[in-house]
Order: sequence, then C-alpha cells, then structure tokens
Amino acid sequence: MKKTNLLLLPTVLYMLVLSCVGKKETVEKLSEYVNPNIGSVHSRWFFYTPAAVPFGMAKLGPSTNGSYGNANGWEAVGYEDNHSSIEGFACFHEFQIGGVMLMPIVGALKTTPGTLEKPDEGYRSLFKKENEEATAGFYGVLLDKYNTKVELTALDRVGYQRYTFPKSDESYVLFDIGNRLGESGAIEDAYIKVVDDTTIEGYVITKPEYVKKYQPEATVHMYFYAKLSKPFAEVKTFKRGELVGTAKEVKGIGACLAVKYTTGEEEQITVKIGQSYTSIDNARLNYETEGSDLNFDTAKEKASIRWNDMLGRINVEGGRQEDKVKFYTGLYHALLGRGLANDVNGAYPKNDGTIGYLSMDKSRPTFNYYNSDAIWGGYWNLTQLWALAYPEYYSDWVQSQLLVYKETGWLGDGIANSKYVSGVGTNFTSLAIAAAYNCGIRDFDYDLGYEAALKNEIDGHNRPAGAGKLDVGAFVDRGYCPYIPSDDYFITKQDEGSVFGASHTMEYSFSSYAVAQFAKHLNKESDYQRLSKMASNWENLFDSETELIRPRTLDGNFLKNFDPMAAWAGFQEGNAIQYTFYVPHEPKKLIDKVGQQVFNNRLDSIFINSQKNMFGGGKTVDAFAGVHAAYNHGNQPNLHVSWLFNFSGKPHLTQKWVRTICNEFYGVDGLHGYGYGQDEDQGQLGAWYVMAGMGLFDVKGLTQINPEFQIGSPIFDRIEVKLNKKYYKGDKFVIDVRNNAPENMYVQSLNVNGKAQQSVAIPFQDVVNGGMLKIEMGMEPNHDLKQ
Repeated sequence: MKKTNLLLLPTVLYMLVLSCVGKKETVEKLSEYVNPNIGSVHSRWFFYTPAAVPFGMAKLGPSTNGSYGNANGWEAVGYEDNHSSIEGFACFHEFQIGGVMLMPIVGALKTTPGTLEKPDEGYRSLFKKENEEATAGFYGVLLDKYNTKVELTALDRVGYQRYTFPKSDESYVLFDIGNRLGESGAIEDAYIKVVDDTTIEGYVITKPEYVKKYQPEATVHMYFYAKLSKPFAEVKTFKRGELVGTAKEVKGIGACLAVKYTTGEEEQITVKIGQSYTSIDNARLNYETEGSDLNFDTAKEKASIRWNDMLGRINVEGGRQEDKVKFYTGLYHALLGRGLANDVNGAYPKNDGTIGYLSMDKSRPTFNYYNSDAIWGGYWNLTQLWALAYPEYYSDWVQSQLLVYKETGWLGDGIANSKYVSGVGTNFTSLAIAAAYNCGIRDFDYDLGYEAALKNEIDGHNRPAGAGKLDVGAFVDRGYCPYIPSDDYFITKQDEGSVFGASHTMEYSFSSYAVAQFAKHLNKESDYQRLSKMASNWENLFDSETELIRPRTLDGNFLKNFDPMAAWAGFQEGNAIQYTFYVPHEPKKLIDKVGQQVFNNRLDSIFINSQKNMFGGGKTVDAFAGVHAAYNHGNQPNLHVSWLFNFSGKPHLTQKWVRTICNEFYGVDGLHGYGYGQDEDQGQLGAWYVMAGMGLFDVKGLTQINPEFQIGSPIFDRIEVKLNKKYYKGDKFVIDVRNNAPENMYVQSLNVNGKAQQSVAIPFQDVVNGGMLKIEMGMEPNHDLKQ
C-alpha cells in the first residue's frame, strides 16, 4: 500500500453509465481530495479516525500513543503523523470518550503495548509511511513486526477490521478493553467474554477528566459485540502486564483477551464490531441491523458512497489542487466530529446513567442523538456550515441538547453520553439554538428551546458546574463579570466572578444578543428588551484610556498593572488585544469608540505583524502557542476578526487577509495542517476554511433576527451548494467567480440573481432560496464596495 498523496495523484473519476440514454458521465469522487493525515501531528484523540462515516458512532483509527492517556483530558494524544509505531486500532473516538482497541499479533503474545521509544518491549509494531493509506471511510497499513496488513472501515454503529495474516501457528486478535485510551480517563471497570468461537462481547466504564471535574459521580460506558469471520482455536485472558490464563472471560481494570488462530499465507480474518453506549444487547442489535449481512468490501463501498454524497453537498471547481485538498479535508473534519450516540432502536445514554429512548417513526428514531464538544467558537464555522448545507444535522444537534435540558433542567456545555463535559466553562448552546431558529430550522420544540436558551443567559441560581457560565448571575446583576485572579484556570465554583471574567463578559454579551433575537421572533418583548440591554454589557469593560477591553475586579475598578498582551489574565485562552475585537454582534459600536480610521489601521497592522508568525504561534507545536499573540487563528476567540473590515469600510482588507490566512495558516502535511500543532477542535478550523473558501461568512454567527452572510474572496471559480428542500425553498445556490487567480484576490463587482449590488452582504434567506451570486475578481481593490 502507498499513502495517498493528493497533491501528486490525479483526481480519480468514476464513469457512471446512464442506462436510460446510453451515454457516459464523469463524476468526481470528492473523497480523493481528503487527506486525514494533514495536521495530525500534535492532534487530539478524536481527530484521526479515517474509518468512519459522517457523524457516525463507530470511528476507527490507529493509535500510536493513545494508551498514554492525558493528564487533563485535552492534551494531544492518539495518532501522530510523525510516529513510527502503532499499538492498536481503537473503535470509540469522541471528546472525552475512548475505548475498545484491537490489535493483530503474530508470534509470542505480549501483555503490554510497549512505548514509542521501545516498541519491541510490547505488542506495538513499527510501520512505514509508504505502507499506510488513509481517506474518508478507510484506513490501511502494513504492520512490519507481524507482516500483517490491517484495513479499517465503518458503518454508523459497526466498525470493521480486516487482517491479512502471514502463514503462522501463532496468529492472534487481541481485545485490549480495560485500559486507559485517549481521552477516556481512568478505567472504573471492564469486562470481556467469549460467547462462542466466533463471538466476543464486553464493555468498559471510564471516568474522563472532564466528567470527573464537572459531574464527579458520573461515568461513561462503552459496549461492544464482535463477530469474527473464522472460529478461533484458543482463548487467552490477562490483565495488562500480568500472567496469561485460559479463562473464557475476564473482568476489571486492565482486562485483555486474545483469540488464537493458525493462519495460511495471506489469510484474511475480519472482525465486525457492533458498538453502543447503552448495553451489550444493543451493540448486538446494532451489529445485526447494520452489519451482519455486509462484508468488509461492501461496507467500505457504502462508507465511500456516504462520504461522497455528504462532501458533494458543496461542489467546487477551479482553484489549485492543494486548495481542493484543504477544502475537502476541512469539510471531512467538520462532518466527522460530534458523533452518533443512540442505537438503532432509539436507546441513548441519559445524564443520570439510565437509558432513555427516542421517539420512533416506524423502525427509525425521529431524530438522532449526538455527543458533542462545547460549541465555543463553533458559530464562526460549524453552525454556519450546518445551517447552509446540513440543516438536518443541525436540527438533530439542537434536539440532542434539549434532551439534556429536559432531563437536568440545564443546557450542557459539551456532552459525552449526556454527561457534562464543559470544555471551557462557558455555554454557547443557547446561541446555537437561537441561530438555528433564526435561519428557519424550526422542526424542534422551539418553545422548550427558548425556555432553555433564556435560562442559560440569565439564571445562575444553583447552576451545576457542567452547565458552565457559573458567573452569569454577576454578569446580569453587575453588568460585567468581575475578574478574580487565580492560579486555577478550571475553578468550577466561582459565582461572584471568574478568573476569566473579562472574556466571559464579552461572550455573555454576544449570546445575550442572539437569544434577544430569538425572543423578538417569539414576541417576547420584555425578554427582548432585557437581553438587548445585556448585549451591550461589554461596554462596561471598554477602557477609553487604552481603547481596549480591560478586566474589572470585584470592587468595580479596572485591573491595575494592566498588560494587554498577557494571556489568561481575565481572558480565556487569549489576551486583551484579541478579546477587544470580540464584539461580533455590535461591531459598528466598537468601531465608533475608536474611530474608523484608527480601527482599520490597528487591525491591519495586527495582521501585517501576525503574518510573520503564521497568524498565530509560528512554528511552535503547541495548542496554546498563539495565546500571547495579537492575533491567533489557531484558537476560537479570533476566528471572526479578519472579517471585521467588512463593517469598517474596508472590505478589500477582509478579502486580502482571509485569502492570505487560507494560503499560509493552512497547510497540507502532517505538521503544517491547521497552523503548527494547533487544535482543530472537531471540525472548527476545517469548517472555517470551507466557509472562507466559498467566500461566505457571518461575523454575527447567523444570530441576527434576519441573518446574513458577508462576502469575502472565494478561492474557487465555481461553488455549488445543494440545498435541503425539507428546510429551504431552493434546490441549489451557485457562486460563479470570474477572473479568479491567486493574485486576483479582490472583489470587483457583485451580482445576485441578475441584480448588481455594491454591498458585501447577502441575506441568508436569499442564499437558501436558491439562485446565483456572480463575482468578478481582480488584482486591485474596489473601494466602492460597502457593508
């Protein structure tokens, strides 16, 4: 096997025979542009899972250091492109969820995985990059130690692992279940049992670090039901690093089980793994419903079809080959993250540890329930993409959040099997629900959605830590969140203020605005007035002397000894320079405070200087490398800033800097993918590139009562978005870009459905009603364009 190099290989075309007319039509297989290895150096546990379908539960991928775990639940671990050995192939990959690893072994059975530095001490195997292949829906590699080929693919809830063994009397399939893996946290319990000579089942119960922090009594459960294609001859059980026995089951921390085969040369053994978060019985049901009748190759083809259908919702033409690779790899990550959590019968894990059931329409749930990292920053990438091209998923995501609200009385800021896993201690779920409604996605209980959203904005009484915004009461009462210095950035009880009081003030102001528009839609006038006033609370932190956002302390005074570049001092993962621009809902008010010319000069100079550091932390490989910078594209708080020129009379600078960020911050190799070692965050940075590549973006995150996109600098010559007729009137929206080239980054003219316009804004409704946006590009700015 050879690793796919999408910059060198020609695009693969499928020839489809149209039998009705007897002619042939060529159709691009867009998954050929997807390279999962891009940006995988220093990536998170959930990042590298090539063998999956869009939004699936079964997300399979190789683990190079997943067994190391991570101390705080967020550090990079799992797979890295620069590692040279593999310890196994894991089935569950989500934020704060990891488990069920398999590994083929030939020869002596070792009971520990070994380390990257000393792979021969365990069962891990070296591999060569030229013998690795990865794309959307498939992964393959040759394990050097065992001369065994491994192939992975998946359906929604069934993972497939196929091993091609050499001739041997000692070929094993190892089930490593009872050990820490990725973001799993500590193991509470595990169980593996032989059912018959082709069937293994079991579970693992974990205590992820974020669950331990925000809902300490809770645990995360993962279940599996595995069917092997060939009866095995022997069974061996052990706890990691301990003596090997021959029992047919093993229970407890460290539990492992291996089945032994005699294999012929190039003999293939396939393991199908039904997965569930609720029970072994439902894992078996998922297997029987989805995978019992499908072999590996059929499942692989089905996965490929799914991916190409979903990627094909947005079809781009023109541009450079590497631009298409960045675009479709980014779209792949946006579609990969935040995966399915309910079974085929509607069973899903509830917050209290019991099993709930979704309503059913005949044999299918009326909607699907999804796990999710926090939506912090997702309104500048994911929700805009979901609303435009995948509204059915956006609807399911909202309904998933409301299930947690109905059970607990609070929206979760990130959920892992319904357990609270607050990513950063805020909560923008209310904003995302409001934006969905504003966009016309309303096939959910929006009265309940509004109730939940309003409570999230104004209620701090008895608020659980996992719901985030513990200082929201102070924000409501004082008009700002006081900055309370602390060395502990993860304090879970601080209702008078916060170590991140300044950034919380900015964020809560934005989400108040979003829910205010939701209230206006529903004729909740008093709520609208109250929330609208709260939306301007950010002004209470604007320091006219420095013309920056400056933290206030409990006594109401501005922070003394103020250092605008100091990270973490009142600001979550950023500094005062970065967060001063965090007024996406009232940009013109911010611009007026400093003056348009000063605003433009400052912001332009920030980008000129930031370009020297790759618009972030330079080449330093660290998720937080850019938190001390003036601009940091590698993290959420800055993702709207390059688009603010559209509101300050200089749209051409948005066109320039957005195009430049696409070209320079984003790369196409393992190290330089999303900056250098930056946290791609379950599709956020990928989705940003997709929106920027199309030339559509909304600084306000589609939170206006009548949302609109701002127009940027499309990278491609033609972009066609297929629209979902269940939600929108149009069939498709086309962006036709003339005279486009790398040097022609500036918009010369705009025409919407045959009507010329000078505005760089286009209503969301006009886009989803279908039609065409024509853009003429050139080398020089058009200074007559305006917001």
